[in-house]
Amino acid sequence: MKTLLFTLLTVLVIGTTNAQTKKTMSSTKPYTILVLMNATSKWLSLSREERSNFFESSITPIFQKVGKTTKVNLYDSEYFHSKTSDFIIINTTNFEDYKLLLELLRDTKIYGEPYFDIVDIIVGQENLFEDFNEKFKKEK
Repeated sequence: MKTLLFTLLTVLVIGTTNAQTKKTMSSTKPYTILVLMNATSKWLSLSREERSNFFESSITPIFQKVGKTTKVNLYDSEYFHSKTSDFIIINTTNFEDYKLLLELLRDTKIYGEPYFDIVDIIVGQENLFEDFNEKFKKEK
């Protein structure tokens, strides 16, 4: 429940922008989002075949729906990290499609059972300081 509340608050904070910010967000550098997750016992108790079937039937169509603007890569980290077993790296040029991606995932067992606990969501843009440096040069 705490994870769901955190995710909802994150989406609300990110989603509450004014029209100018929305315009800027669609015309800036791509966003990179890290979604840190931890597999639950419900996920781990599924057979490998059940996991594959779930992924193909429930998750792949969601990734395809936002695929024109949003690239999703999945990573395992349980061999290297004790608190985060998996993570997703999302690259997008359309923040609305990112929000759609999360909303659609929330409607699946990823969140519902839950198969995964969301540990954290980190949003960034590559070398964004360069844009600010350029802006400040123009203002001088």
